[in-house]
Amino acid sequence: MRIYNGVTKRLHLALLCICTFLSGLSLASDTPQLDIGAPLDFLKPSELHDSFNELHHNHRHEAIDIMRPRGTPIHSVTNGAIRKLFTSRQGGLTIYEVDRAGTYCYYYAHLDRYAAGLRDWMPISLGDVIGYVGTTGNAAPDAPQLHFAIYRLGPDKSWWKGEPINPYPILLLVVAGNESSRVSQNLSPLTTRQSSLPPAAASMYSPNATPTR
Repeated sequence: MRIYNGVTKRLHLALLCICTFLSGLSLASDTPQLDIGAPLDFLKPSELHDSFNELHHNHRHEAIDIMRPRGTPIHSVTNGAIRKLFTSRQGGLTIYEVDRAGTYCYYYAHLDRYAAGLRDWMPISLGDVIGYVGTTGNAAPDAPQLHFAIYRLGPDKSWWKGEPINPYPILLLVVAGNESSRVSQNLSPLTTRQSSLPPAAASMYSPNATPTR
C-alpha cells in the first residue's frame, strides 16, 4: 500500500505541474504574473471561478468571489500598506491595500470585521491577517464570501481607481504552486525512508519495481 501511495503522490504532483503550466499559457498577454500569496488558507482550485466579465448588480464584476464560512481569516496577499479602510453600500467593509512599489492595489470586500488594530497607512506583510469573511454590503446574508480584486494603479497612484486585472488566472497559479509544494513536502518522508533501507529492501519501494509474484 505504501508503494502505491508514493506513486499516487508523484502522479498528483505531475498533474499539478502540468495544470500550472497550462494555466500560465492561458494568461492573457496583458495579465501580469504577480508574486502574491493566497488571501485565504488552504485555497483550492475548485473554489476559484472566473466571474471577472460577468454582470453582477448591473455592472461588470471585475473581481472574484470566494465562498468561505463567516469569520474565516483573510490574509494580506503582499508586502505593502493598508491604504484605506472604507465602508461602501456595495462592498460593505472594505480594504484597499497597495504593494510597496505602489504599482498594484488589492481590494478586499464584504468583510465581517477588520483585524484588531488595523488602520490606514499601516505597514503590512504577506500573510498577515487583515480581516474576516462576512456578508456586509450587497452580499447575500446567507452567502459569506471574500470579494477580491486587483487594480494596476496609474501615475497618480490613486487607490480608488485603476485598471482592473482579472485575479482568477493569477490566483489559480498561486494555488497550484501551493498544492505542488505541499505534495513535495509529503513526498519527502517517503524518500527519506527509502534512502535508509538496505538496497534490496529499498528496491521494493521503487515506483519501477516489478511484482515478485
